[in-house]
Amino acid sequence: MYKELKKIKVQNQFTFSTDDSLEEVCNAPEAGSGIFLVYAVDGEEKVLIMVGSTGTIQNDGTLKIKNGGLFDKIVNGHQFAKTGRKYSWPAQMKLENISLLEVAWYETFNDKNKVIPTFLEGQILQNFLDENAKLPRWNVAF
Repeated sequence: MYKELKKIKVQNQFTFSTDDSLEEVCNAPEAGSGIFLVYAVDGEEKVLIMVGSTGTIQNDGTLKIKNGGLFDKIVNGHQFAKTGRKYSWPAQMKLENISLLEVAWYETFNDKNKVIPTFLEGQILQNFLDENAKLPRWNVAF
């Protein structure tokens, strides 16, 4: 786990296989905002393949949450095509022969934490870049 994530209190994770419905297995909050890390799981080995975030901090310090929060961003956010992840992830998993994903999510901006989601996303991507000289393979750009 990245040290930046240790202080985030509201967090959880779920697994997703191509046989699952992403809408059914995703346990991220619809009113929450923060980041999510996606790992390809192969036995005991987990490889970080993507980092995403949702939520914007306004000038007055308040949070602007998109409808559906973290849940909607994970399930319906567009990736690999102009279609939601509930469709594109299973297709991409089959292409890459990935049988299981683990998705860890963190609510970074709430009553207990005031960490800007994109800031934390950037920190984790920077750490990954420092360690691997590239971004996680499902992150196209940052």
